[in-house]
Amino acid sequence: MDNVKRERLEADLESRDLDSVWFARPNSFAWLTGGSNVIDREADAGVAAVGYDGDVCVVTDTIEAARTEAEELPDLEDDVRLEQFDWHAMSLADAIAAQVGADERGAADIDVDGLERLNPTTIRQPLTDRDRERYRELSVETAAAVESVCRELRPEDSELEVASALQVALSARNIEAPVRLVGGSERATQYRHYTPTQTELGDYALVSVTAEKYGLHASCTRTVAFDAPDWLEARHEAATRIDTTELAATQAAAANDAIAGELFSAVQDAYAAVDYEGEWEYHHQGGAAGFAGREWIATPDHEAPVEAPMAYAWNPTVQGAKSEDTALVTDEEIEVLTTTGGWPTTTVEPLELEEWAFAADLPDIELERPDVLLLEDA
Repeated sequence: MDNVKRERLEADLESRDLDSVWFARPNSFAWLTGGSNVIDREADAGVAAVGYDGDVCVVTDTIEAARTEAEELPDLEDDVRLEQFDWHAMSLADAIAAQVGADERGAADIDVDGLERLNPTTIRQPLTDRDRERYRELSVETAAAVESVCRELRPEDSELEVASALQVALSARNIEAPVRLVGGSERATQYRHYTPTQTELGDYALVSVTAEKYGLHASCTRTVAFDAPDWLEARHEAATRIDTTELAATQAAAANDAIAGELFSAVQDAYAAVDYEGEWEYHHQGGAAGFAGREWIATPDHEAPVEAPMAYAWNPTVQGAKSEDTALVTDEEIEVLTTTGGWPTTTVEPLELEEWAFAADLPDIELERPDVLLLEDA
């Protein structure tokens, strides 16, 4: 078991005067075990729970015990006790409760009688070294899948056909795709969440995914044009300038122990700097990523701490254009993770935010950001 995660769990037990904590939701189960407890993807909880009380215990039913032990506990090795219960005798929540002594205090990330409810988001931040290694792998594979599909697009393809192709490309890489958005020229200009329909792509398309593996989530958007609208290049450039500025501001915010609400003021200023003041109100801007599509979404009043090292996925939109990638922000650098080296890019600098509270600490950086892929001869 990762020593950093053990230390965090010990600190959480001590700070909350608990004897044990239990994780049954898929993202937190994956955070601690490196494996999956998912059978039914519509269920809030998986088929197994992992608990920590100084030692690690995994609880699951007799159907799943052998497979879980053999295939789903890569980060725990022999450092785990497996407890199983008859599938017909009790629920997973009841099985968790049975592991907590009558005189003990426990917490869980699902509702369990007698246990406190736990929000594990803060425990999962910042990312550990092992998490970052896996994030790089997931992000490159995600971008490769998305870009391979985008290069084959045709104006007559329907949005649903493209979404299906994304599912196949990601599944072939053993990656889940909880979010697949495809918007052609008719709908991408109307809606910020362009859920796919039978509508043909037309002149251009936005393709956005959030992909998951190891419990980690990587998000990216790519833009493809066949007969690019006159406004697309300028709006895409504005979105990439905002996105890059948000990443630079994230690094500065983390260095100053700022909270998400303070960081969000930089988001607002960035929109104003590219002459789209107030455009942020039409779509959420993203935020910290990790063991959820967004560990938190930034808002003007959000009090979540801005951590580093941590993944961030900002997703600014400008009237039919969007910029989105997943990046690892550390004290020293900003590493865009969802990149393959095979997509056209443009070099982007952050905007100047002279009025922002931490403007003096904005890093002097240049990032390669995805450009619009032109398929004019398709």
